[in-house]
Amino acid sequence: MSKIIASAAIRGAYKIVDRAEKKWQQAMDKWGANEPVGFPNTAYYLPIIYGILGEKVEKLGDMESILKRCKNLLPPPVREEHPLPYLAPALDAGMVTFFAEEIIEAIRYLEQPEFYLRGEDVSDGNIWLGAADDVILRKRGVEFVDGTAPGFAAVLGAAPNPEIAKQIAEELQQKNLYVFMASEYDGKKFSEQLVEAGVQIGWPTRLVSFGPETSAAVFAMGFATRAAMSFGGIEPGEYRKILIYLRIWCGA
Repeated sequence: MSKIIASAAIRGAYKIVDRAEKKWQQAMDKWGANEPVGFPNTAYYLPIIYGILGEKVEKLGDMESILKRCKNLLPPPVREEHPLPYLAPALDAGMVTFFAEEIIEAIRYLEQPEFYLRGEDVSDGNIWLGAADDVILRKRGVEFVDGTAPGFAAVLGAAPNPEIAKQIAEELQQKNLYVFMASEYDGKKFSEQLVEAGVQIGWPTRLVSFGPETSAAVFAMGFATRAAMSFGGIEPGEYRKILIYLRIWCGA
């Protein structure tokens, strides 16, 4: 991994953790430590945090210890002369980013309960599906286990235009892959480009529009982490087993 990529990843992690902490403090000031948090209709709490750390985040106050662990795990910024390889610190920064973004999205569910849809299908006025509930996990996750779906492709940002977005999506569909979409680029979103091109999106078509921001990518990894615990029989906190399972399950 190059110094430029590692440095950008670590700087980005610092920004996301800072954003998560500010949103958490604002939520604490408004609702207090005992306010319940989580993703709707799931028994896996905040699944990446639960799967990797083995910690249940059930209330706003529970997020404080996670944010402290995020800060402890953040590697120092890459220096001009660095005696260590860059990969391990960058990977730590990536995991910290997942934890922080899960906190951000959980608080979004608290602040904007109607922001994400509930269920498998998009609607005319809203295309953001958010976290899959446990019914969807059982229904769709088994396809990864039995080989019906060999893996998934995560798409962040946007294509140059709707026609290219449609072409990319159709090529991935032909490979029986799920397409997990989030974020935007230059004001454009891949999911919206597909809708503009007349492509039907949603869980039934395997074109899953998680959310408009980069933080919504945690729903893809959260789905995969829950599958490791549900279908792989891995206990929360067994992070090494979960990561190995995900490497295979995600088609890596």
